[in-house]
Amino acid sequence: MSTNPKAIIIGSGIGGMATAVRLAVQGFDVEVFEKNSYPGGKLYAFEKDGFHFDAGPSLFTQPQNIEALFELAAEPAEKYFTYRPVDIACKYFYENGKVLQAYTDTTAFATELHKQLHEAPGAVTGYLRRAATLYDNIGTVFLDYSLHKRETWLHKRIFKALSAVRLAYLFSSLHQYNRKKFSAPETVQLFNRFATYNGSNPYKAPAMLSMIPHLEQNQGAFYPDGGMISITKAVYQLALAKGVKFYFNESVQQILTSAGKVQGVLVGNKIKPAAIVVSNADVYVTYQQLLQNNKKAKKILKQERSSSAVIFYWGINKIFPQLHLHNIFFSKDYKAEFDSIFNHKVVCADPRVYFNITSKRESAQAPGGMKNCFVMVNAPADTGHNWQALKEKLRNIIIEKLERILKTDLRSCIVTEHTLDPLMIAQQTAAQNGALYGSSSNSAFAAFLRQPNFSSATRGLYFCGGSVHPGGGIPLCLKSAKIVSELIAADFNRQQP
Repeated sequence: MSTNPKAIIIGSGIGGMATAVRLAVQGFDVEVFEKNSYPGGKLYAFEKDGFHFDAGPSLFTQPQNIEALFELAAEPAEKYFTYRPVDIACKYFYENGKVLQAYTDTTAFATELHKQLHEAPGAVTGYLRRAATLYDNIGTVFLDYSLHKRETWLHKRIFKALSAVRLAYLFSSLHQYNRKKFSAPETVQLFNRFATYNGSNPYKAPAMLSMIPHLEQNQGAFYPDGGMISITKAVYQLALAKGVKFYFNESVQQILTSAGKVQGVLVGNKIKPAAIVVSNADVYVTYQQLLQNNKKAKKILKQERSSSAVIFYWGINKIFPQLHLHNIFFSKDYKAEFDSIFNHKVVCADPRVYFNITSKRESAQAPGGMKNCFVMVNAPADTGHNWQALKEKLRNIIIEKLERILKTDLRSCIVTEHTLDPLMIAQQTAAQNGALYGSSSNSAFAAFLRQPNFSSATRGLYFCGGSVHPGGGIPLCLKSAKIVSELIAADFNRQQP
């Protein structure tokens, strides 16, 4: 019998699995309990009528986060996972007929914006240069370390970070900031959309989010061979190789604590003792259901929920040569879309449409002469909406919009279909109200209001994943795993590799 201390992870999302790997490397016996029959959380895939669909996140940036995990585990990443750079991060279509391609080469991107929108190339390169500086000086501190530990604020790196902070980053909205930096309204709209990467409203979220384009336009966008599900498969296989044990179809009923210390979890009415418990579940669900702490749960819900999504997975018997891997069809009135979602809690009548086709990169992901299409619109978190009726309405709006802009038939070309809505997201992933990122970043202090990666009340209890610091999305979930593992190493005097 092993004498190593036991660590239990609740949930096998990408953050939970990455935490499991890191703790296994530290010498813990790690067990992961997952309520679903598969790993990955929102990062999963399915097959229907010969079409492959990545069900969740579709954009891959910062592959170095995954490579660092394999390096830490002393395993060759290429044995598990390969990827390729994408030359065009996204193709944008506007209601006024303008079209542009966001090249991942900065100079080419600036040239394209000048050619299509008459935007000054220097405005684009200058913006991206400032985004890189902002990320390097501030982002690497605020995203890579706990904001709730004294030592973070005493380290010399914090002084460099604080010296780079400008009032505009905190007290101007992303839209206000972008409007001052660019002359073309289409460019402003393009850079406003990056607020949606963490489910936020660019007309409220701080200009600090202007660092987000750095990840895609400076560092580059990539395509993982086999689709996004290959990320889940790679990290899952790595965890198995490190001795992590997974238990699927096993819902944790309760986190057990006593005298301010975690004792383990209750699963299937059986006590599973552990020195450490890490919740990769939605933080509201963790407090409300697993810790039965209604006071803390209600406090979390006071923070504005992030946006959610309605997704149509379409198998289409058409090629669409004018489309790339990632495509955006903008709404005419972008502000109205966010007013609908965040102020009125309704689906916009003219939503921005995201259109992803992985078979553009790997033809085998769809039958011959056909394409697998992931079509998504932003939506409010669920508050009792009639999603079945709304999906029917949205389906018609989206098809009419795409047919009008692309000047081609779409409706009759759909040969198979599956849908996902905020209520289904909540049911499948336990994300409260189906909010994809937990709370939004619609205030200058949102980062500080997010749940820390540790419990100040219960020794041995930690949190990772998209609903806690530093936020949602694959890169940040992987960063949360790193933060948690470093906190545990410090708290339990474990040797970090």
